[in-house]
Amino acid sequence: MSLIVHKYGGTSMGSTERIRNVARRVAKWHRAGHQMVVVPSAMSGETNRLLGLAKELSPASTTKALQRELDMIASTGEQVSVGLLAIALQAEGLESVSYTGWQVPIRTDSAYTKARIQSIDDARIRADLDAGRVVIITGFQGVDEGGNVTTLGRGGSDTSAVAVAAALKADECLIYTDVDGVYTTDPRIVPEARRLATISFEEMLEMASLGSKVLQIRSVEFAGKYRVPLRVLSSFTDWNIDLAEEAASGTLITFEEAVNMEQAVVSGIAFSRDEAKISLLGVPDRPGIAFSILGPVAEANIDVDVIIQNVSHDGKTDFSFTVPRGDHARALELLKTQVGPAVGASQVVGDARICKVSIVGIGMRSHVGVASRMFRTLADEGINIQMISTSEIKTSVVIDEKYMELAVRALHRAFDLDQAAA
Repeated sequence: MSLIVHKYGGTSMGSTERIRNVARRVAKWHRAGHQMVVVPSAMSGETNRLLGLAKELSPASTTKALQRELDMIASTGEQVSVGLLAIALQAEGLESVSYTGWQVPIRTDSAYTKARIQSIDDARIRADLDAGRVVIITGFQGVDEGGNVTTLGRGGSDTSAVAVAAALKADECLIYTDVDGVYTTDPRIVPEARRLATISFEEMLEMASLGSKVLQIRSVEFAGKYRVPLRVLSSFTDWNIDLAEEAASGTLITFEEAVNMEQAVVSGIAFSRDEAKISLLGVPDRPGIAFSILGPVAEANIDVDVIIQNVSHDGKTDFSFTVPRGDHARALELLKTQVGPAVGASQVVGDARICKVSIVGIGMRSHVGVASRMFRTLADEGINIQMISTSEIKTSVVIDEKYMELAVRALHRAFDLDQAAA
């Protein structure tokens, strides 16, 4: 008997009929002899609706007290989903029980709206599984040391599912979504994009961090840390599809670098519109300046990505970095009013009209000239590169957002990603 975790996204839970189909699919797996834990998201659009109501009452969301209440509100969407799915499973003749994050409990820190999981108590779940029940747990949420409800940030249900799978030492975690796997890039931009049968954990981690929306980055981090077998597949296939066929469908995130993987120099093109750039001009070029600038940004719980410090002239330099677009206004205000004056910057400027485009592939380790081909391709299209960031298996560029789709299509062609793997 295998222990399997299913995660269903908001579109999969978007109506009562879709919830019935989820219940039928879960019931099929349970009747085949598997112990089943299900982690659903809120119904599609529900979290945005709830947070929209809060915004009508108070547009600001920067105080910790207000963010606590936002978590209290946002977490209710998943609570509705688990209750409805439990009812649907009971209608299928299966014993099922639903739990919120605080009932399990899933312990987190107190970083409201962006909490991180610290531990999961699996005793209650295992007792129900041993009794033959299907266990349904809210995604996206937990509880802090003070008993306050917390949420894990957008896409947090993926993280919840993988964390639960890790805690239970599940045989596999299946992420059901509205796409049938991981593609070489977004098919809505490049219709020739191909679904990948397998992708390495390292590549998936880079793709998720660079803007691929298929999996949330923290879920991939959990999978890597705890070696959780992970598969991405579609919930819109017929629920009654043959179990063996379904179990082998989608894209498998593997921890083994297969021989044929080495033949692919680049496996995918990732991109993100959720980017903004901030530059501090004319700051003193001295030891500790980077910490003086980025330390307060980190304390404000704002993520920083691409960083560039220019060549010094007359003891001064320019310092630029990117942040999520949603944090741009808050970061810019912090830097203009506090950090910039403190470090002696002559000017602080921001640009929220940028994007990041990246090429990813473990084959980049053993091939030279990959970055130069990327840069030549963009130059041929007349696209100016503002910033560059690299790692062993990826190269990212920051460009004007109006060129994003052109860049993705050109790079997809340049690296032959429309061609079937050898």
